[in-house]
Amino acid sequence: MITESLERTNFSQGIDQLPRNIEAEQALLGALLRDNEVYHQVSDWLKTGHFYDPLHRRIYDAATGLIGSGALADAVVLKTRFGHDPGMAEVGGVVYLADLMREAPLSASAREYGRLIYDLALRRQLIRFGGDVSHAASSPEPDDKAEDILQNAERELFTLAEQGGVSKTLEPFRVAVQKSLEIASAAHKRGSGLSGLSSGLTSLDAKMGGLHPSDLIILAGRPSMGKTALATNIAFSIARSYKAEEQPDGARKTISGGIVAFFSLEMSSDQLATRLVADYTSISGHHIRQGKIDAAQFEDIRDGVREIADIPLYIDDTGGLPISSLMARCRRLKRTYGLDLVVVDYLQLVTISRNSSDNRVQEISEITQALKALAKELAVPVIALSQLNRQVEQREDKRPQLSDLRESGSIEQDADVVLFVYRESYYLERLEPKEGTEEYLTWQDDMRKVRNQAELIIGKQRHGPIGSAKLAFDPELTKFSELQRGSYGSGS
Repeated sequence: MITESLERTNFSQGIDQLPRNIEAEQALLGALLRDNEVYHQVSDWLKTGHFYDPLHRRIYDAATGLIGSGALADAVVLKTRFGHDPGMAEVGGVVYLADLMREAPLSASAREYGRLIYDLALRRQLIRFGGDVSHAASSPEPDDKAEDILQNAERELFTLAEQGGVSKTLEPFRVAVQKSLEIASAAHKRGSGLSGLSSGLTSLDAKMGGLHPSDLIILAGRPSMGKTALATNIAFSIARSYKAEEQPDGARKTISGGIVAFFSLEMSSDQLATRLVADYTSISGHHIRQGKIDAAQFEDIRDGVREIADIPLYIDDTGGLPISSLMARCRRLKRTYGLDLVVVDYLQLVTISRNSSDNRVQEISEITQALKALAKELAVPVIALSQLNRQVEQREDKRPQLSDLRESGSIEQDADVVLFVYRESYYLERLEPKEGTEEYLTWQDDMRKVRNQAELIIGKQRHGPIGSAKLAFDPELTKFSELQRGSYGSGS
């Protein structure tokens, strides 16, 4: 019997041993080698690292690699690969592969064996996790605070929940290239040219292909340019269009739009909500705040609130939020409800949890690196708003550029995309000459050409070209939208 040859690793009830079931691993591998279709039942969630026995890990990795590339994987094919494997020699040689196939259960049972292997792997990881947390709490490093230990534990627990008990490590190129193919396939099926989340702005999506998972997107501009308005518009559009479908395993898969976390470190949640209501109802936010609305408009607002109240947009307006807390809250939301986009308004208001003697440039560098790491860890785009230096105001051409970013070195380096919001009318309004003069008439003509118009400049794009998108801006609704064709620079 093949189980007899593996007594060194058989399941044991000893309290000093980690939980495992070698017979289940043998059964799953045998079913896989006898019927390669088993691969499609378990490959989405059962990974090499879930197997306890190292030899079983190598057999599963070799078999799934062959099947994934369209080749046959059975005892005969794998025999040449394992002829000199030391682990195989310990169990009697490559005849062990034939024994696995001969004693394999029915293919219909394979999924249950896979679930058992997965569950035991998760239990082993939880035991290790508990030991690590206990050690960190009982024997902390001199500079470790309880809050730091808690934040680290939450991060590790999230990783465990997301990855199913397997630490992320080096992955074969075939895995990475398969992911690339899946991204291209998804974009092709949508037929929209988008491989990422739609921002709700067609001209921007055309330049960027949507907002991509794992990307850190910096949205920068001078005060009053509309950074928050644009970020709010994008977040609202994505949350409003959220649709998901339930998978066979009970999980929900996003098919359009997304769940959004919006960290508003400057504006309160009710101020942000008022902007969204103004956007949705087309009633001036300024009038809403001052109560300058009639009964009909109030009814429109009440109806609008009822219609959008349940969109998956989560707002955190904690001022001076430490980056560690921000990351922990994102992980918690991802684990509890799901998460597809993170917006941080704005970068310079985020803090680091420890007292630091470093200068602000160093602190910003730590924050941007952490946000980039968060984007990769959660596989979601992160939009972080940023201020610009005042030096842009001293130039004749006030279109921003990368060097205008405040603490620009680290921001420019860590960002995958840098967007600048620029409205020429903002500067032109402040040059209004005396009414009745010839200069005033010229100024009126110039204002007519650029009023309610904006430019979104792509200053950096790691995966595509730079350029700009022309947008319309309504200051009453603090809303960006598509510019009607032919209207930019025409005054229409």
